[in-house]
Amino acid sequence: MTTLVLTVVGADRAGLVAAVADAVDAHGGNWENSQLAELAGAFAGIIEVSVATDRVDELRAALSALDGLLTVTVHASGAAAGELAGSREFGFRVLGNDHPGIVREISSTLSSYGISIERMSSETRDAAMSGGRLFEATIVARVPASVEVDAVQSALEQLAAEIQVDVTLGS
Repeated sequence: MTTLVLTVVGADRAGLVAAVADAVDAHGGNWENSQLAELAGAFAGIIEVSVATDRVDELRAALSALDGLLTVTVHASGAAAGELAGSREFGFRVLGNDHPGIVREISSTLSSYGISIERMSSETRDAAMSGGRLFEATIVARVPASVEVDAVQSALEQLAAEIQVDVTLGS
């Protein structure tokens, strides 16, 4: 079996997920994991599928035939399991007044420690009392075994003070 990661993007409408699922099923594939969302009228997602190695090319062709309905990009599966050995999951939440650069600053801090973001969801919304906008993110990252989690925690707390957001560890 081969694991593929599909990224899908298109104008949101009924039947998009069904079209991808039909193509995967028709070629003997199995839908493993996915994160799908509608954002500002666009549908976007990432899907992990497994398929017999000898059927990968025909599945790719079937997915490319969806062009016009959806743009589907097929990627080979990611990191080898050995790269994750000894790593730890590290989760936290960020909340503060919205302003440009929050994601850039946080992701740069994590990257400087060789930390990979596994999942991140974020949103902006109206602040109830102040009339401004709030930014909120939930982040789950993978910390290499060689990195001290306490050092990362200290760096995030220092950054939070600098960019005026709250960081809550352990989400």
